[in-house]
Amino acid sequence: MMKLRALWLKLHRWTALSIGWLLVMSGFTGAVLVAALPLDQWWRADLFQARTPGPPSTPLQPLVERARAEFGPATTLTVRPVRASGESLRILVRGDWSGTLFIDPVTGQEQGRRGETEGFLNTVFKLHSALWLQEAGKAILAIAAVVYLLLLVTGLVLWWPKRWPPSWRIALDRGLPRALFDLHRVGGAALGLLIAVSVASGAYMAWRPLGGFVSMLAGQEPTEPPKLAKLQPAGPPPTLDQLAATAQARFPEGAIGYLQLPARADRPVRIRLQLPDDPHPNGLTSVWLHPQSGEVLATHRWNELDPGASAVAWVYPLHTGVLGGVWLEVAVACGGLALATLGVTGIWLWWRRRSARHAAPAGALRQSP
Repeated sequence: MMKLRALWLKLHRWTALSIGWLLVMSGFTGAVLVAALPLDQWWRADLFQARTPGPPSTPLQPLVERARAEFGPATTLTVRPVRASGESLRILVRGDWSGTLFIDPVTGQEQGRRGETEGFLNTVFKLHSALWLQEAGKAILAIAAVVYLLLLVTGLVLWWPKRWPPSWRIALDRGLPRALFDLHRVGGAALGLLIAVSVASGAYMAWRPLGGFVSMLAGQEPTEPPKLAKLQPAGPPPTLDQLAATAQARFPEGAIGYLQLPARADRPVRIRLQLPDDPHPNGLTSVWLHPQSGEVLATHRWNELDPGASAVAWVYPLHTGVLGGVWLEVAVACGGLALATLGVTGIWLWWRRRSARHAAPAGALRQSP
C-alpha cells in the first residue's frame, strides 16, 4: 500500500511540476478576466457607450462599406449590433489589421478603435485563451486540461481519508509550511470539481477538434456551412440591412447577435441570432444567406446542430459564469484563483522540500508535511 501511495505521489508531483506554471497562469488570468471585463467597459465608456442618446438609427450598409474601403476587400468583418440601450455598435475587423471599431449607432460616426492585442484586457485574453500562440496555444491548453484531470484524480487518491467524515481543518498554528500543505490538500479536494469544470469547458471552447470528436462519438457529422450556388443575380445585391431583415423574419422571436461578412466572395453571409431558449449570450442559431441574391441558403437552430457544436451553447456561458449570473461569475473567479493558488503552493512545497533535502546532513532530514 505504501509503495502504491508513493507511486501516486510521484505521479501527482511530477505531473504538476511539468505544467504547474501553465495552470497558475490559466487560473489567474481567468479570474482577472471575470473582474476586468466590466471594469474595462466602465473605464472606457468612451468606446462602449454611445455618445449620442437615442435608439439606433444608422443603417449598417454604409458602415461596412466604409470599413471595406479602409481595410480592403480581403478582410473579414463581423458586426455586433446594439443589444442594450446606450451601447455602441461594434465592428470586429480581421485582416492586415485586426481589432474592433466602436461606432455611434445614432450618427454612424466612429468613436474609437482598439487593436486585437491593444490594452490590458485584450492582452490578458490572448494569453488566457491561446498563450499568444494562436491555434498551437489552444492545443497546448487543451492538453493541459486533460493533464489537470489526471492531477485531480491523483490528488483525490492521496487525500482520500481512512475515516469518514474527513477533516477539513487547515492548521494555522503549526507554521507556514503546514498551513500551505493543508490549504493545498483541502483546497484541492473541496474545489477540485469546480476547477475541473472550468478547465475542461475552457479547453472545449479553445480547441475546436474536441467538438468534432464529441459529434463523432455521437455518430453525427459536424454541421457544415452551406455552399454558394452559381447564381447570376438579376439586380443589385441586397444591403446588409436587408439581409438582416430576412434573417430576422425567419426567427422573429430572436435577437441578432452578430452579422458575419466573409472576406471571400464565394462564401455565404452568416447572421447569428439568440433565441429565447438559447443559453449562449451571443446566440448560436444561424441563418446563411447568399450575398448577391439574398436567398436563404440554410437555417441552423442552436439545439439542432451536431452535439459537439450545440454543446457550446451551454459550455461557453458555464465557463464565463454568465449562465448563473453574478454568483456563478464569482464562483468562476474563485475557481481560477484557487487553481492558481494550488499551483503556487504545490510548487513552493516541492521546492522547500527539495532545498531542505540538499541542505540537511545525511539522516538528519525531518519528515515534512
